[in-house]
Formats: sequence, structure tokens, C-alpha cells
Amino acid sequence: PPPPAVERSAAAPGLWYEKAAPGDRRLGKVVTIAKSKKFRDNHGKVLLEGHRLIKDALEAGAVPQTLFFSTVGHLKLLPEAEIKRASLVKVKFEDIKTWSDLMTPQGLLGIFSKPDPAKMSYPAAQLSNSLPLLLICDNIRDPGNLGTILRSAAGAGCEKVLLTKGCVDPWEPKVLRAGMGAHFRVPIIANLDWESVPSNLPAGTQVCVADNNDPDTPAGTASVPRGAGRAGAAPGSPKGAVKSSPKAAPEDEEGAAGIPELPAQCYHEDWARTPVAVVIGGETHGLSAAALRLAASTGGRRLVIPIVPGVDSLNSAIAAGIVLFEGKRQLLLRHKQESGRQKLPA
Repeated sequence: PPPPAVERSAAAPGLWYEKAAPGDRRLGKVVTIAKSKKFRDNHGKVLLEGHRLIKDALEAGAVPQTLFFSTVGHLKLLPEAEIKRASLVKVKFEDIKTWSDLMTPQGLLGIFSKPDPAKMSYPAAQLSNSLPLLLICDNIRDPGNLGTILRSAAGAGCEKVLLTKGCVDPWEPKVLRAGMGAHFRVPIIANLDWESVPSNLPAGTQVCVADNNDPDTPAGTASVPRGAGRAGAAPGSPKGAVKSSPKAAPEDEEGAAGIPELPAQCYHEDWARTPVAVVIGGETHGLSAAALRLAASTGGRRLVIPIVPGVDSLNSAIAAGIVLFEGKRQLLLRHKQESGRQKLPA
């Protein structure tokens, strides 16, 4: 029999739940701690909020530890077999409002084991539309930008997303909100050293870097490249030259003189060959020297997103969306052309 502190759900008779006392400070402290990176790193758990995100997580195979809900009706929207594995705690909606980071809380929070990309079951539609297109995030530190980038990567059908050290934690609540479920649609490998990036790429991958600094812009009118990549060509420099920015990341200063030159081309020209990876840099530091060296070692290019002179830069998330969906267009077109050739009589 269940412990005396729990009750049976009338809406879902197979579920038992604990009924917490209003204003339980112990539970409030648990939720607050669960939002911290230290908790995620030390305990391997993440906090998810809202029906859609929790349902996506459960369907992808994420393991729930504890679910907090304000009404039993919330449980009916979730797969019963999966939530039976968790401790279910009914709390007052006022308490969830206190704990929530959302403007309009839904009354549902969950603590999950941190998902392992290798063990996740991604949606069939996502897998069937996956392309040999990968994304590498370099110093993306704004949570909203990273979440939006992950959403674009899932929408474009990226095979995988790699996050290097210096990027914001993808399981930070603001990233999760902006990602709109992308975390459970595309594999995300986080906290990578640049030395380990190549081993996470398919053999023969060409790495390109996004840049919004057009080398053909007349001297004195080019914008400082940020968002798409701050470590691009200096204003007025020869086409293809890639030089360090005066605001380059500190860890790159020592090797700034050794940054390789990369050929540049407009982002809508032919570049997406199987397989291909695109690096997106953050607004503050942009592309690191390590990203440029990796691109050079694979025969990669700078993909220039031309913007009107005088406009400071593109947002990283916008740049990622432009380049990823252009890559998708090129890969699908190439696949269509190759399929057409195969159907021709010998």
C-alpha cells in the first residue's frame, strides 16, 4: 500500500502522488537549487517547465525524477507509463508561480536526469529529415540566442550541434525556453574543447565559418563583424584574409598572429557539400582562432552574409538561421540533382 502521505489520482487511477503543504519552503528550496548550473553539473539533473517541454522530454526518453503539478488534470496530458517512474508532488499554483520563471506559469515543473544524447529517442520525423549538416557554436553566451539557434538547427534538420567551452549551458532555463523543445529533437554535445571537436564530426567534414564582414566593401565602410563572427577580415583587407579582432577572446591572443587565411564567398553560393559543419560565433568575442584553424584544416571557407554598410552586425541567432537554411537548400538541391542523374538510362 502507498504511504499515508500520498493520494490516488481520480483522473489517472494508476498514479499516486504526494500532497505538499502550501508554502512548503523545503520544496521551494529544491526548485531554486535545481535551476543552478552547480546543481546540473554536480547532480546530473535539469529542471524543465511547461507541458510541451516535459512531454517532449518524456517522449524522447528523458528520465523524470520529480514532477510538481498544481492540478491532477496536468498529469492527464502526459504519458502515464513514463510519469509513473517519477515522484509526483501536488502543490498550490501560488507556489509554482513563486518558483516559475515564466510570465504565465502552466502549473507543471519537473526535475529530470540530464539527458544523454546517445540514449535519446528523437522523433521519427526529425530523423527522417536529418541532413549531413552540423552546427558548431563558438562562444555563444547569451541564453536567448543559444536557445533560438538550437531551434533553428532543429528546424533545418541538423544532424548534430556541438557547443564548445565558453558557450552558455544549454540546460539553463532561459535556453530551454527559447529552444522550444529543440533539446529533444537534435543531439547537443556540450562543453567541448576544440581539440575534441574533430572527433565529434563525421569523417571528411568540411568546416565553414559564418561572417558578416564583406571583404569587397570599400575601406572605411565595412562593419565590425559581430554575431556571425567577430574575428573576420579587417575593414579594407584583401579578400579572403582573416585577421584577429582587437577584442578577440583572451585565450586566443597568444596565437592571434598565426590565424590562417580563409577564402571568402557569399553565403548563397555553392558551399554545402556532404558532410559540412558551420561555425557561428558569439556577439562579444565572435569566432575564435581555434575555429578558424579548424576550418582551414578542412579546406573550409568564410561564408559572408553581406549587410548594409553602417549596420553594426547581425545577431548570432539570425546569422545561424540564414546560413543553416541556405545549407539545407543547397544539400536538398544537390540530392535532387544526384537522384535525377541516377534515374537516367545508361
